[in-house]
Amino acid sequence: MDENHVEGNINQDELILKQQREIEKEISETTPLVSELQTISSLDAEYNVDPVYSNKVKDLASKYTSLRRTRPDGNCFFRAFAYAYLEYLINNRADYEKFKEKAVNSKDKLISLGLPQFTLEDFYETFMEVIQRVAPPENADDDNSKAISELHRLFNEQGFSDYVVVYLRLITSGQIEENAVFYQDFIGGYASIKEFRHQEVEPMYKESDHIHIIAICSALDVGVRVEYMDRGDGGQVKAHDFPEDKNPRVYLLYRPGHYDILYPKANTPTDDIPDS
Repeated sequence: MDENHVEGNINQDELILKQQREIEKEISETTPLVSELQTISSLDAEYNVDPVYSNKVKDLASKYTSLRRTRPDGNCFFRAFAYAYLEYLINNRADYEKFKEKAVNSKDKLISLGLPQFTLEDFYETFMEVIQRVAPPENADDDNSKAISELHRLFNEQGFSDYVVVYLRLITSGQIEENAVFYQDFIGGYASIKEFRHQEVEPMYKESDHIHIIAICSALDVGVRVEYMDRGDGGQVKAHDFPEDKNPRVYLLYRPGHYDILYPKANTPTDDIPDS
């Protein structure tokens, strides 16, 4: 092969990688990990010249009042899920206590499934610290705004936020390993469950699909509703519940390759939503 051709290919690859790094740097500098509340109508700016999507924004606005955007870095599902579920738990002390017990026991369970303790330790400790720091008030009538504020602060600090994402990825991986026979049908193209877990579940910045949602919902015994916003299904946004027989506690908006947090009209946060 011509040496100049090979060199040209290498230079082209370097340019692509450089451009990708610059895009990632710009996103990290301009986009928070989790945004403040925004109205659903804030989506109009993205779709106002597309009648299909404009109709879908209207459909979404009939069911939800607001959303929080998450940074599009491949971790958006796990970050959105964690934020939304902890926010729900701050308002539901009994469910918080059940979740906390699951979290406390999770490390030993993951070790029993073959995940190395030295890998888990730091992530587990940070995960538990976040859970402790966003604990709801003892009395249900007490103000929980401090916990909500702390949640938002922690999730916009890269260290805390990313460690929570990593630990949820490990919990998801453990769930898939524990129920390998069931999940085997979902991993077409991979030689084994282990290969799939190591390549598609555990690494940061890998996008999530149905298998990740099913696994984390099963592991933590929580319901999630995902509203799918794409070009299909006429002017309506299609909802899917994971699992189908469980009341959702987390509501997410999916657009191809990305998840944001949704707030249904029935349980919108009391903090102010800025005008779009």
